[in-house]
Amino acid sequence: MSTKDFIEKDYYKVLGVPKDATEAEIKKAYRKLAREFHPDANKGNAKAEERFKEISEANDVLGDPKKRKEYDEARALFGNGGFRPGPGAGGSFNFDLGDLFGGQGGAGGSFGGGLGDVFGGLFNRGGGGAGTRTQPRRGQDIESEVTLSFMEAVDGATVPLRMSSQAPCKACSGTGDKNGTPRVCPTCVGTGQVARGSGGGFSLTDPCPDCKGRGLIAENPCEVCHGSGRAKSSRTMQVRIPAGVFDGQRIRLRGKGAPGERGGPAGDLYVVVHVNAHAVFGRKDDNLTVTVPVTFAEAALGADIRVPTLGGPPVTLKLPPGTPNGRTLRARGKGAVRKDGTRGDLLVTVEVSVPKDVSGKARDALEAYREATAGEDPRAELFQAAKGA
Repeated sequence: MSTKDFIEKDYYKVLGVPKDATEAEIKKAYRKLAREFHPDANKGNAKAEERFKEISEANDVLGDPKKRKEYDEARALFGNGGFRPGPGAGGSFNFDLGDLFGGQGGAGGSFGGGLGDVFGGLFNRGGGGAGTRTQPRRGQDIESEVTLSFMEAVDGATVPLRMSSQAPCKACSGTGDKNGTPRVCPTCVGTGQVARGSGGGFSLTDPCPDCKGRGLIAENPCEVCHGSGRAKSSRTMQVRIPAGVFDGQRIRLRGKGAPGERGGPAGDLYVVVHVNAHAVFGRKDDNLTVTVPVTFAEAALGADIRVPTLGGPPVTLKLPPGTPNGRTLRARGKGAVRKDGTRGDLLVTVEVSVPKDVSGKARDALEAYREATAGEDPRAELFQAAKGA
């Protein structure tokens, strides 16, 4: 981010909060907007993706008290008319020292301090200034996949996951030097950062190109990590998958990713869940589904029918007389687990079973039934509706 962007962008407006918003208000606004414009919820929407980046950038500044203080000070300085962005694209600024310092040194007098003395830590300065330290680095995010049985997805499960990530090299204890004695990088003087001029006397920082941001250079590079101090590490961990997950759902586990560097926090673990199909049951939101065959007599005359449940004892449902094929009954509380711990329902669809072979008394009874209902035409209303259409 250039100095010009840092000053001209109104991050309060991006998050929709006032300039005196509390940390809690900023966090609440960010979470609401992040959920609305997250790429996972707006797949293929380039505008939403760009908006999400703006929201994240604004939260990165306003959500950090130190960065927010520097941001407010910068906008206060450049927003009073004493500083105006110059015409160049490099973010340079035109200003009058008299406007800036008031009467310090008098008209036409010299000013003993430098701009760095005036602005202090307003912008990060590279080059290894006194008191600077290499910053902690957050660990990588890791993505993995797991396949669950239908029942595991409904009830939740603890599964082992084997993951590979970058971690401090064990061979050199993360120093990058096979003797464990790296030297301080002369380019950045151990800070891991170098200054990048942006015009107007200001500078931003980039990772040092010589030590790759580590602040150290290995005289005798480790043969395992080749001097980087990081090596591929494999580990197996037990991960709890919550009850009620769906096929294709992406779960975020905070702090379960790759470990950080120099005391930085660990990254996050993202687990994509795949769910195997069940031979009997299906899933519709928080409800389970099952199709149950019934006889013609049960559908016509009514009956109490036993229905299987997932992982539990059967339930008995009352089938009303005259139940048509395809009607759905509901067994409450026999579905999938919801986020609040309650369960959805089991949706039971009735399928009238027609026997392939009918003989003996059953055939005689059906023949008698056909004769008794010979005057009824179940398709009469169909033809009537077809004529009127």
